[in-house]
Amino acid sequence: MNKELKRVSTVVLLMFIALFCSTTIIQVFQSDALKQDPRNARALEDSYSAQRGEILLSDGSIIAKSVPTKDEYKYQRVYTNPMVYSNVTGYFTLNQENPGVEGALNDYLSGTANSQFIDNLTSTVTGKTPKGASVELTIDPAVQAAAYKALGNNRGAVVAIDPKTGAILAMVSKPGFDSNALAVHSTTKFFAAYNALTKSPTKPLTNRAIAGNLYHPGSVFKLLVASAAIDSGKYTPDSSFPNPAALKLPLTHSFIHNSTGATCGPGAKASIATAIRLSCNIPIAQLGEKLGETTISDYATRFGFGHRFNLAGNGMSATPSIYPTGLDTPQLMLSSFGQSNDQVTPLQIALDSAAIANGGTEMQPTLIKKIIEPNLTEHNVLTPTVFSNPISSNTAAKVRDMMISSVANGAASNARIDGVEVAGKTGTAENGTGDPYTLWFTGFAPANDPKVVVAVVVENGGGFGQDSFGNLVAAPIGKQVLEAVLNK
Repeated sequence: MNKELKRVSTVVLLMFIALFCSTTIIQVFQSDALKQDPRNARALEDSYSAQRGEILLSDGSIIAKSVPTKDEYKYQRVYTNPMVYSNVTGYFTLNQENPGVEGALNDYLSGTANSQFIDNLTSTVTGKTPKGASVELTIDPAVQAAAYKALGNNRGAVVAIDPKTGAILAMVSKPGFDSNALAVHSTTKFFAAYNALTKSPTKPLTNRAIAGNLYHPGSVFKLLVASAAIDSGKYTPDSSFPNPAALKLPLTHSFIHNSTGATCGPGAKASIATAIRLSCNIPIAQLGEKLGETTISDYATRFGFGHRFNLAGNGMSATPSIYPTGLDTPQLMLSSFGQSNDQVTPLQIALDSAAIANGGTEMQPTLIKKIIEPNLTEHNVLTPTVFSNPISSNTAAKVRDMMISSVANGAASNARIDGVEVAGKTGTAENGTGDPYTLWFTGFAPANDPKVVVAVVVENGGGFGQDSFGNLVAAPIGKQVLEAVLNK
């Protein structure tokens, strides 16, 4: 063989290898990403050519299904009680990136997942109409309904979690939207509805429970600081600090106050336990200064700050909550009681409480109970998974007891339930000068064997501007959600 022929043969061989490798990468390693890409017109058409799987609640009731139509797309997506579930389901529509469970699990719902290849092939051979898998959620209809009703006309969100499994029992965001108005086969109609929603100042398309503009946590963040202090071994619930009615921040001319404007109970000193029970800022600010940014940041990371929690595969995740870094002393003290640049989702606050409720073990949160194939085969069945162990069981018990006192005879009294011991903590977060407060409640019940953890956030002061506080507005909402679980 002459040299020229060898060169040509080598080039042809290399081109063949390159083609083989690129084809393998596209067909094997990138297949899932390509199918989920919203620009993939073929995948979109495939989604409409098969009957899309149903979305079910934990009791098996249907909240999203596809019904036959006479147009070119064959099926129309229909939602039941869409205002209650829209932030969970999202919507399924033409040529758009679909949010919520619809987008996150589109490959299963449309029947295009790799695991469904054989079933689809069998359907093609036998002449059956292809059908996607159904997705059963962890959402409990009674708990979701209670949360939706309790939140009323307020802007905000509610998250309820089973602390032992991480199953999300309720996830409400208000205001919501009608998924049916967006799941249409007309691009013109879709954009008319979509543009009206995006232009609304109340941002109904934002899932406030896990995304959007994050919130200052206010006093619910004190639970994390108290947990860090006690878990460090350097402090106990009885550790105390000077108890003035006003405290001048170092290096500034600014003062911080407790919510009452007075001291944190009687006496020259106030303990951590008293500060949690009465939701006092000054003792916790001093505690935060002693702990330091590194310790607080470390425990925030342990609880999940900075982590993007995936709730439905990799396609529906929560915006990471933020504990700031590079703080000077005044910022550190303010951050210790949930101000400064602390930014959180309601999901994160629920997870903080869930770790305390579950003896120091924080479970991975999820919306997915199981996936059911058309042949009734089940997979991806919920298997409780530990996310982290941010604190010891001993620390969790001590913080839990402080939360019990906060409800029994402290600042979270409106969360009391007759005959049930409730652990809870309220928060009233300040925003800009003159801006309405953000109101919080988080807690769990029964305190010694928790069945549910709840986090509630209410924007805009609940309509009362700066004349409101967490115990007045958010705690009663949390109480109704807790009762919905306990009364089942």
